[in-house]
Amino acid sequence: MPVSSARGAVVSAAEQEINALMALHPKGFDLSLGRITRLLERLGNPHEKLPPVIHIAGTNGKGSTSAFCRAILEAQGLKVHVHTSPHLVNWHERFRIGTAGGGTLVEDEMLADAVRRVAAANQGEMITVFEILTAVMFVLFSENPADAALIEVGLGGRFDATNVMAHPAVSVIMSISLDHQAYLGDHVELIAAEKAGIIKRGTPVVIGAQTEDAARDVLTGSAERLGCPVSVYGQDFFAVEENGRMAYQDEDELIDLPLPRLAGRHQQANAAAAIRALKAAGFKLEEKAIAEGLVNVSWPGRLERLTHGRLVENAMDGVELWIDGGHNPGAGRVIAEAMANLNDRESRPLFLITGMINTKDPVGYFEAFAGMARHVFTVPVPDSEAGLDPEFLADTADEAGLSAESAKDVESAIEAICRNWNGLERPPRILIGGSLYLLGDVLRVNGTPPV
Repeated sequence: MPVSSARGAVVSAAEQEINALMALHPKGFDLSLGRITRLLERLGNPHEKLPPVIHIAGTNGKGSTSAFCRAILEAQGLKVHVHTSPHLVNWHERFRIGTAGGGTLVEDEMLADAVRRVAAANQGEMITVFEILTAVMFVLFSENPADAALIEVGLGGRFDATNVMAHPAVSVIMSISLDHQAYLGDHVELIAAEKAGIIKRGTPVVIGAQTEDAARDVLTGSAERLGCPVSVYGQDFFAVEENGRMAYQDEDELIDLPLPRLAGRHQQANAAAAIRALKAAGFKLEEKAIAEGLVNVSWPGRLERLTHGRLVENAMDGVELWIDGGHNPGAGRVIAEAMANLNDRESRPLFLITGMINTKDPVGYFEAFAGMARHVFTVPVPDSEAGLDPEFLADTADEAGLSAESAKDVESAIEAICRNWNGLERPPRILIGGSLYLLGDVLRVNGTPPV
């Protein structure tokens, strides 16, 4: 039965089961496939009993691309399972079960039951919680009929726990930049090689927009060596904005589409990768469904404007609150460009409220906003032992050329902006970001968790 946490919030049955596993098993990552393979064998190899799989890796953009794939397929009337990680507020966000008329986050008792069964099959042996939850995903997706499964890689690719599927319908690799260097290497070529590990011989490969030629070369080389049909953004397919619309083109067709609902010019490239991936996976897409998917797509916590909730209500009139979970230099550049585009349409002073964990490159992230942000407030990442000290984070923002100071939390930072900059020419635009864990707490406090 549900219990209450130290914060007074109700803890669901599934969360109780997962919390017990986290107390029993090591935190973090231990990249190999032996443990997950052993566990799946005991469970009857559920990963071999899935609908067509779109397997998506990348440093940035894989979640948005998954969201576009889901929206387009559901607009076509198909049932779509979706696996993403990490979650923002609730563990259930990682498992969306495909149903007629649009999927739903997994029901609590269904998730709790699957966790119990997988934990029992593991028999207390050494394993990571991510591996157990990956097995849970395979169990849930194999036991609930659907037309497609969108499975996002957790970390890297080659040794990620999701990479046990021998025959995905398509392997998709989105933008690659430096991140998780301790696990994946400190050069984009090394990271690209890890991501390329999801490519299977003869399986179609779609490579999304890349900012680094070296990464693209590694990916295309891996695909060609394995005899895979490969489609590369900017060469074999692309998207461009024309007269307030998005034109998508590949070797087969040119489609006139509405602009994606997700903010930022980079989302046009992500949408194009989703369209190409679905076609490569063998789905016959109707133009109407593609257009409907682009308009209705939703991806919480990624360049999302908060329009209601506690934080919005407590801010001064006219303030814009935006959130984005990007946390590496590549993501910083994309987010900064999106903020610049917003400023071109409606000029407002930009403020950042940023929290990060200690595996990230804060200077590289902040440098993208030099000359744009009026001021930065750095805050702790709640409930994270890996969170960077806000004073240290403020120093790194200063090193990147930004004016910065620390604050005790996001609410205090918003209050300080509204109090100290009340005489600005326009109400400010505030971007809260740097960590998905921070965003999860923001959405919880605001009362607007993902659904």
